Amino acid sequence: MAKIQMTTPLVEMDGDEMTRILWKMIKDDLLLPFVDLKTEYYDLGLEYRDETDDQVTIDSALATKKYGVAVKCATITPNAARMTEYNLKQMWKSPNGTIRALLDGTVFRAPIIVKGIEPNVKTWEKPITIARHAYGDVYKATEMKIPGAGKCELVYTDENGNETRELIHEFAGPGIVQGQHNIEASIESFARSCFNYALDTKQDIWFATKDTISKKYDHTFKDIFQEIFDAEYKEKFVAAGIEYFYTLIDDAVARVIKSKGGYIWACKNYDSDVMSDMVATAFGSLAMMTSVLVAPDGTYEYEAAHGTVQRHYYKHLKGEETSTNSVATIFAWSGALRKRGELDNLPELVAFADKLEKATIDTIESGTMTKDLALITTLENVNAVNSEGFIKAIAANLAAMM
Repeated sequence: MAKIQMTTPLVEMDGDEMTRILWKMIKDDLLLPFVDLKTEYYDLGLEYRDETDDQVTIDSALATKKYGVAVKCATITPNAARMTEYNLKQMWKSPNGTIRALLDGTVFRAPIIVKGIEPNVKTWEKPITIARHAYGDVYKATEMKIPGAGKCELVYTDENGNETRELIHEFAGPGIVQGQHNIEASIESFARSCFNYALDTKQDIWFATKDTISKKYDHTFKDIFQEIFDAEYKEKFVAAGIEYFYTLIDDAVARVIKSKGGYIWACKNYDSDVMSDMVATAFGSLAMMTSVLVAPDGTYEYEAAHGTVQRHYYKHLKGEETSTNSVATIFAWSGALRKRGELDNLPELVAFADKLEKATIDTIESGTMTKDLALITTLENVNAVNSEGFIKAIAANLAAMM
């Protein structure tokens, strides 16, 4: 059969460790046999980020703005141990954080539902999508160790040199301090992205912070969301038959656990980082969580919600067999290809993305899966296969569909 044609490239961001190995397998077995794949390639592996002083990450984000759709492999955010392991020039920032900030995007994460992988929360019947604000808070915080007794203050100096001060704490001895910030323009983009995505997917949206404690910082988020909703979206939501409501983060957690799912839960940056991992794990596996960054200008960047699977990579380097779940990475590719097809009016490409996802789900539901799923499935007589065997099984199902 002739390969499915593309007219505009995807931005392809390669990554690190075991997910980089899976990335190549997915391209070789699931994409290239069927699609005349056009990508603008960027190597976001840690070694090349270090070599380019992280310029490659910035370039990949700018290319994403240019082409409108990107797909990204999982990448390492280095800590002190990684500094030594990779002999880095410095402890580079999270590539995801850099890309999010440059695109001014909101991240939407949702679990992939398959028969036989039952949620740990028995009431959950539909996916819960976590909307993550992609700017500021602890990810852009400034930190300081306090050596001893003294006073710590927040100081704002306006353009005319006038100062405003707020006492943080009078230290009687050593301690630590952290300064966080956000900007109203980013919060406004976050709110609009959430409301637009809710309308696009016809889902209710919840927003939760802790404004009773954080009466200025969190309360500003709450106020901006409500103002934009009332002014721009209220009538649209009524027409669509969906709702928006605000609640405290602790109340939201209680509601989520008792719910059936099927809505978007919007949170600030750190809250959503934690809650998306909780939701993914409770639905079955972090490897079964999709992630899409949506910018206000309509730019999309797709990736898996999990990390680089370091432990499996070290086994791979020793020549040992691994059984690494590649589902979320496959769905990153299918999501990007579908969006590219929608934007370029290529129904064959959209249909291919749908078939790729169906082939993946059918493979699991027929009993062939990686070991992480085999350990938690309710299906009987399953076939636990290695990393390559799982992708080959999907490829066989996909070829039959094509």
